[in-house]
Amino acid sequence: MVDTTHKHLIIGAGFVGLGMAEALKAADIPYDQVDASDDIGGNWYHGVYESAHIISSRKTTQFTHFPMPDNYPDFPSAQNMWDYLNAFANHFDLRRHIELNYAVSYVRPVENNFWEVTFANGEQRIYKGVLMCNGHHWCKRFPKFKGEFNAEIIHSKDYKHPDQLRGKQVLVVGGGNSACDIAAEAARVGAKSVLSMRESVWFIPKSFAGFPAADLLKWWMPQWLQQILAYAIIRLTFGTHDNYGLPKPNHRVFDKHPTLNNEVPYYIKHGRIIPKPAVLRLDGWEVEFIDGTRKAFDLIVCATGYSVAYPFLPPELQRVEGAVVKCYGDSCIEDYKGIYYIGWVQIRGGVGSFISAYGPVFTRFLKLQDEINVPIGLVLKEMGQQMRETHLVDPQETFRQFKLANLLFNWIVKKAHQVNTQYPNFSNSPLPPCISYTPLKF
Repeated sequence: MVDTTHKHLIIGAGFVGLGMAEALKAADIPYDQVDASDDIGGNWYHGVYESAHIISSRKTTQFTHFPMPDNYPDFPSAQNMWDYLNAFANHFDLRRHIELNYAVSYVRPVENNFWEVTFANGEQRIYKGVLMCNGHHWCKRFPKFKGEFNAEIIHSKDYKHPDQLRGKQVLVVGGGNSACDIAAEAARVGAKSVLSMRESVWFIPKSFAGFPAADLLKWWMPQWLQQILAYAIIRLTFGTHDNYGLPKPNHRVFDKHPTLNNEVPYYIKHGRIIPKPAVLRLDGWEVEFIDGTRKAFDLIVCATGYSVAYPFLPPELQRVEGAVVKCYGDSCIEDYKGIYYIGWVQIRGGVGSFISAYGPVFTRFLKLQDEINVPIGLVLKEMGQQMRETHLVDPQETFRQFKLANLLFNWIVKKAHQVNTQYPNFSNSPLPPCISYTPLKF
C-alpha cells in the first residue's frame, strides 16, 4: 500500500475542489485529489444545461490570480466555464494529482487521528485529513406533490437541451435562477410556459447601465448599502411587482438567494410566461394551483434546488441542518480534527474570487493544525466564533473577514496554543467501518 499518511485528500475536482487544490499546492501541502466523474469541472462538466450562462459576472467568478480570457463575454457560457476550469488545471499543473472515476464510498476516523478512506473499487487509504469539496448541485430535491401526473416530471438537473421543451406545454416549479432560465427557454421554444412560485422573488437584472450588476457591489459596502443599491436598480429596471401581476416578496432582497434574470419579466409582459402560485395537486394531465385554476401540461420541470449531502460520512459526522453545515470557519468542526466541509456555502457573487481569498487563509489554518493537537474548529469556538445560521454568504463581508484574519493571524496562533494546553488529552474518537453505503450519483 502506498503511504498517504502525510497527505490530505481532496474529494471533488469541480470549481471549489480545483481552487483548493491550487491553494494547497501553492502552500506546499501534499495532497491527493479524486473525483467520481470521468473528467474535471464538476457541475460545469456534468450538471448544467447547454444554454446556461453564469449569473454573476466574469470578473467576480474568475479566480483572482487567473483571469478569464479577454474575449470571454461578461456572462460566460457553460462551455466557456468548462474550458476555463480546464485551462486553470493545466496552468497550475493540477491534473497529475487528480484520479478520475474514483468515487469515495466511506470516510471514517481511525486511530492516531488519521482518516481511513474507502473507495467504490474497494481500495482503502489512510490520510492525514480530508477536504470535502463534493459540491452542492448534485443531490436533487423534489417537491412532494399530491396526486398523480400522467406525463413526465424531471428535475432541472436533468434538463440539458431546448429540444426537451420544444412544442410542449411546460410547467416550471421554482423561483430561482435555473427555474427562470428554463421558463424563459420554454417561452421561446415551447407551446406554453408556466412558472409556479410558492412565493414571489426579487428579480435583479443581470446588468444595469451596461455593467454586470455583480460588479457594482464593492468590497467596502455593508449589506444595508448593497440592499439600497439593489432596490434602486430593480425599481429603475422593472418597476414594481404589481406591473407583472406578481405579489411583492415577503423578504428583503439578499435575505434569500437572489434571482438574476431579465427574461422572465420580459416574457410575462409578452404573454409567453404565465406566472402561477404554488401547485395544490396533480390530476392526470392537469395541474391544479392554490388559486383554484387548472392547466394541462406535457412536462413538469422541478427547479427546486439541491440538498447538501455527504453520503460517505458516518452518522456521527453528519452535521447538515437544512442547507447549513454546523461548523466553524465554514469548514471545521470542534470535536474532530482533519475533516473539512468546504464549498457548502452559497456565495452571492462569483465563487472564484471567494476561493481565491479563502484558499490562502485556509492553508494557514491547515498548517496551524499541524502545530496543535485540538481541532481548529474547537479553537474558533473558544475564540467566540459563531456557526452560520444561513448558507447564504455576503462576499463583501467575507472578504473583510479574510483580511482581518490575515492581519490577526499571529494572535490567532497564540490563542490556538492556549486552547491546546486546556485539552492535553484530545484525540479523535475512532468510528467503526461501514457495512453498506450509498454512492454519489450525478
